[in-house]
Amino acid sequence: MEKRVLGIILSLLGIAGLILAGVNFMNGGEGTRNVKSIIIYGVLGAIFFFAGIGLIRNTKDKPS
Repeated sequence: MEKRVLGIILSLLGIAGLILAGVNFMNGGEGTRNVKSIIIYGVLGAIFFFAGIGLIRNTKDKPS
């Protein structure tokens, strides 16, 4: 059960990172700093999201 909770937390953090990357992308702005933040938030968000989903899917529930 603890692994599923950790998977849910990682998935939510990943979604938040992807949303933050999308907001930064839509706001635009010039310069390499904005591009770096979009890439960093997007990559970390994707890693957290897919790690959380994988943890949820691969965890088997044991009947009590």
